[in-house]
Amino acid sequence: MFETTFGLIILVLVVIFLFMFFYFVPVGLWITAFFSGVRVSIGVLIGMRLRTVPPAPIIKAVITATKAGLVIDISKVEAHFLAGGNVQKVVQALVSADKANLGLSFEQATAIDLAGRDVFEAVQISVNPKVIETPIITAVAKDGIQVKATARVTVRANLERLVGGATEETILARVGEGIVTTVGSARDHKEVLENPDQISRTVLQRGLDSGTAFEILSIDIADVDVGNNIGAALQTDQAEADLKVARAKAEERRAMAVAVEQENKAKIQEMRSKLIEAEARVPEAIAEAFRSGNLGVMDYYNMRNVISDTDMRQSIAGSQEKAIKRDQDDPGPKGKK
Repeated sequence: MFETTFGLIILVLVVIFLFMFFYFVPVGLWITAFFSGVRVSIGVLIGMRLRTVPPAPIIKAVITATKAGLVIDISKVEAHFLAGGNVQKVVQALVSADKANLGLSFEQATAIDLAGRDVFEAVQISVNPKVIETPIITAVAKDGIQVKATARVTVRANLERLVGGATEETILARVGEGIVTTVGSARDHKEVLENPDQISRTVLQRGLDSGTAFEILSIDIADVDVGNNIGAALQTDQAEADLKVARAKAEERRAMAVAVEQENKAKIQEMRSKLIEAEARVPEAIAEAFRSGNLGVMDYYNMRNVISDTDMRQSIAGSQEKAIKRDQDDPGPKGKK
């Protein structure tokens, strides 16, 4: 019984030892690397294990590069892995760039990868240019007619400016700005419709790929359409605004006229009140003149006669003026005579 238990313990220890040995000493991976032409020592593989770096992806990436005719230092690949890079993407990009004679170095590829860009996709775009289609860009010509255009921009990745260069959004924004400027400089919308290639040439000459991660190969206008008459709409809005201003000013003048009229009426009413008050004091003044002896009875009757004569003359003059006006309005045989 004791011998059986002891034998099981020994077996378990042997299994654990073998597991730990083959874990820290990846003999199978070393054999694969050896027959693939990659010279790597067991010590290097054990060192990767101790540094918590899985040796499998590192060795496989180096094997891929070696089979493609590239020489890569295993320590640099491990360092890129520890920095958080994608070693497989970097190796694929290096192989593609080498076949296309792009001259991409390992340092450039790792810098692009660590910058957050897909280095393999960048190499593909550099080999096979990419077409970016802009959304509908709306611009207004000098005649006030709206023009809607869509462009297709063919770009190629610039590996040297990929780190720190602007993205596709910047290209689209610059192309849109160039189209708006070109259409806005056109004499009328017909000129744009007749020569859409003029937009492409003008925009392409502006050097829109400066400071970006791409090189613009061509800009092709895919579609041009006529939109609304913005100039007429603006003139209509301006006319409505002017009409509202004129109405407001007229209302202001009318209100001022009403206020002046009311003020004049108030002044006239005040003058009438003062006149009535003055006329009411006349009898008192006459009575006071009688009492003081300054006015006699005959003087009073003479004054009344003068007042009556004046009223009669004014009545006769008013009747004559009405008759003359009536004859002027309705001339008859009498008026002609």
